[in-house]
Amino acid sequence: MTKFSLRSVLILPYVALVICLALAIGLLSYNAGSHAVQTVSDNLLKETVSRLSQAIDRHVVGSVAVLETAFPAGIAVQKDIRKDFENIRTRLWTASSLYLDPNNYVYYGNRAGQAIGLYRDSIDSGELRVKFVPEELRNFYAIDGINSEPLFSSVEDKIFDPRVRPWFQAGWSNVNDIWTSVYIDFRTNNLVATRARRIEDENEAFEGVVATDISLESLNDFIASLNISENAIAFIVESNGMLIASSHSPNIKRDDNGRNVRVAAGDSGNALLTNIYLKLSPLISGEMENLKPETFSLTDEQGRELYVGYNKFEDEAGLKWINVVAIPSEDFMGGIKNNVTQTLFLSILATAVVSIIGLVILHWVTKDLKLLSQAVNRVGSGYLEEPIHIQRKDEIGALAKNFSAMQNRLQTDYLTGIPNRYAFQQHVKAAIEKCVIADSITPFVVLFFDLNDFKKINDEFGHDIGDQTLKEFALRLKAQTPQNGLAARFAGDEFVIMLNNVQSKEDIDSILLNIKEALSDPFIFNSIAINLNTAIGVAHYPEDGKNVEELLIVADKKMYTNKADIKEHDNIL
Repeated sequence: MTKFSLRSVLILPYVALVICLALAIGLLSYNAGSHAVQTVSDNLLKETVSRLSQAIDRHVVGSVAVLETAFPAGIAVQKDIRKDFENIRTRLWTASSLYLDPNNYVYYGNRAGQAIGLYRDSIDSGELRVKFVPEELRNFYAIDGINSEPLFSSVEDKIFDPRVRPWFQAGWSNVNDIWTSVYIDFRTNNLVATRARRIEDENEAFEGVVATDISLESLNDFIASLNISENAIAFIVESNGMLIASSHSPNIKRDDNGRNVRVAAGDSGNALLTNIYLKLSPLISGEMENLKPETFSLTDEQGRELYVGYNKFEDEAGLKWINVVAIPSEDFMGGIKNNVTQTLFLSILATAVVSIIGLVILHWVTKDLKLLSQAVNRVGSGYLEEPIHIQRKDEIGALAKNFSAMQNRLQTDYLTGIPNRYAFQQHVKAAIEKCVIADSITPFVVLFFDLNDFKKINDEFGHDIGDQTLKEFALRLKAQTPQNGLAARFAGDEFVIMLNNVQSKEDIDSILLNIKEALSDPFIFNSIAINLNTAIGVAHYPEDGKNVEELLIVADKKMYTNKADIKEHDNIL
């Protein structure tokens, strides 16, 4: 019978496997790529429209805080603005400072026809717009700080009555916050949305409306900056079809009379956007209860297949917008076709170099075997190190896993399940070596715990109760140890803790207080209540020692001093 070497056993099957795989991959690559395109496009579309919802949320969420800051819930509201002018002005400055972009205009009007508003053009300056008498014109004042003296600048040329404004009417007729319809700001020629809130007096009677404007310019800039793919398109549209933002078309245009008007998605001038909206329109015409991203596909007039994702953004104030992202399939399929060609070439190349790969595999196997052998020899010599990490799923991987488990058991206390004395000492040594190598001291603390009169528990209740007491003590000790610390069983009824980055006595005092409180509760086993008294010693690195042995000696001595103090206190009592 012909005998095959280990090298042949490994290489020959691998060569045959590579040839078969090369043929199979060449045949299946295109189909698999097409399926992958669908999956990837769905995930990408859903992720992108979710990002749009997050962007909208970040854009509008600040309006809640702005209105609450301007008129906090429960605040007393004067019927005459003049009686509370300074306080209102201060709150408006604070509110408009929260989110200067986009909430730079906050204003209030009451049912008497008075109005006050603050428009911020920068972090340091703004324009105060005030009207105390309904029949008079609004006065504009320049201010350059929260407590600055207003400087008169101009008078409005038309009567401004807040009571007839859409935002006032909307706030008046709604108990909760409400968004007005999106409109074009005549000053900036950008789309603006207004969030209004009804203000009531102490008798819950309507007194006025506070509102803030949100410019949608930065949202439109965000949509335009999205880099999804070469020919992708993204836009946000209201349920009535009016564009909020778009990556490929303006949301405002001039009509035949030269006036700025909003753009409808179906009349955007972009054929791709229009086709997508016409296909999407029936899906969003009714109430969309599902806010999760949805996808569909369509074919445009040029015969291109498009993958479209959309979802609905809705908030508690009535804002309802639809986010849409579309990607032509050609943006993906070009790479798939190239991949098929590359696969055929790589198949030929793979067959030629398979022998070399086999040798690499042999080296990989023998390398891991050598690593295991060295680790076993070190353990046999008495050195316990960090578990080896061999990421394999064969027998060698299982052997490495079992060996690592053995190392872990050797460093874990069998009774309590927490690290043992050796593991603790190695941990402290590593911390000290790290400080030495970095030439920088990072202070830490070693705590030494001893259970006073633990022998009496074993004598009175038996060793089983004693073991349960040690387990519970270890559990409580571990629970009170910070994440950057380490709790371990030192020996018998002695336990230790290492606390990293302890900078002051106040830091350790607070931790010790928590530990003492956790250990002060009785230990209850089978209706047996046991009260433990614990002596504690503290050693600071580097003040009390430069190595683990010195630190443990100091902590042990202080623990015995504490034990003696406790006994003396008990004798006095």
